[in-house]
Amino acid sequence: MPNFDSLVNIAKQAREMAHAPISNFRVGAALLAKSGRIFTGCNIENASLGLTCCAERTAIFKAVSEGERGFDAIAVVADTDTLTPPCGACRQIIWEFCGDVPVILANLGGKVVQESSGGLLPRPFDSSLL
Repeated sequence: MPNFDSLVNIAKQAREMAHAPISNFRVGAALLAKSGRIFTGCNIENASLGLTCCAERTAIFKAVSEGERGFDAIAVVADTDTLTPPCGACRQIIWEFCGDVPVILANLGGKVVQESSGGLLPRPFDSSLL
């Protein structure tokens, strides 16, 4: 596994910016662009939880809105004993914008595992099916 320690550390820092007054479930993400730039995201809740934006989507949308189009990896950090994978909506967005990239899951205790976005979303739907 490539060394994604710095990406995980940046995701941990992004987690500190989370706005989670309802669930208190804070998540951070760090997205590595092919250009070498790193884009961060945190989850942002509101009273209508269905409108909450996850950390992964926040990072990807920030990167795309700034012109990035190619990505090499994304790290996701939460304060849980069992590592927290991206939700279904985030898996779809990761696949569509990043392709089959490493998804590094980590917690604050130092536990880290690497998955692939293709492994997290088998048989994905994308524009090739339209």
